[in-house]
Amino acid sequence: MRGLRHAVVVIAAVLVAGAGLVAYRATGDAATASILDKDRLTIGVKTDQPRVGLRKPDGTYEGFDIDVATYLAGRLGFDAKHIRFVAVTSDTRDEALKRGDVDLVLATYSITPRRKERVTFGGPYYVAHQDILVRTGDTSIRNVSDLKGRRLCRVRGSESWQRVRVERGVAAKQVWAESYSECVTGLRKGSLDAVSTDDLILAGFSIAEGSGTTMVNAPFTNEKYGVGLKKGDLKGCLAVNRYLTEMYQNGVAETLLTTWFGAVDFAVATTVPQFEGCA
Repeated sequence: MRGLRHAVVVIAAVLVAGAGLVAYRATGDAATASILDKDRLTIGVKTDQPRVGLRKPDGTYEGFDIDVATYLAGRLGFDAKHIRFVAVTSDTRDEALKRGDVDLVLATYSITPRRKERVTFGGPYYVAHQDILVRTGDTSIRNVSDLKGRRLCRVRGSESWQRVRVERGVAAKQVWAESYSECVTGLRKGSLDAVSTDDLILAGFSIAEGSGTTMVNAPFTNEKYGVGLKKGDLKGCLAVNRYLTEMYQNGVAETLLTTWFGAVDFAVATTVPQFEGCA
């Protein structure tokens, strides 16, 4: 609990400081619209991933992505009452930005060449690694090669399945799902043999109460978590990158990672990721 209180204090202080940065925002017409021009910020997040992005029964949000989003919004000049979180899924992130339903997306949104054609990405704010989740006690799956012939979850809009089936050439049997929480439910019930996606996502599920699951801890990819902005918002992207760098340099990133994932047996990175560049 001490870590959680520390994180809350850090973020609250940043929000107060960020309120004084409103003057930094640029002005412009619709053709050059940017997050820096807005009076309110709508942020797309996952709502069903413990310790990453979770909507609690009381309607509030918690997790690493939520805290990073809150930090960035504060540094961009938005106080808490001018931030709104809304749910996105792996399959709806791109379109939500394109339509203007959200201004930013922080939702375990891996930067890929295909996505960069449609989205401007700040960051990455973290580099995760794809791993594997199995039922506790199952020692038959030790690495990605052991997924051959196994029932593996495939989530619409996520590219994790491609990492296994296409990039690694492992002939797993696909079982479709709408979200990774649905995948984990299937794993617990025995309708799936494994779930493979980013380690931060799997870590959160593995230590949830009554999980019954274990992360194999055999990473096999790099997954660069980006801050999604509407295509072409270069001003906003540059500002996001500035504050992400600051977040690592001032220790906030390490505090948040320790708060949310300190109880998990895998190494989190606490150095500034190499940015992709705004485009």
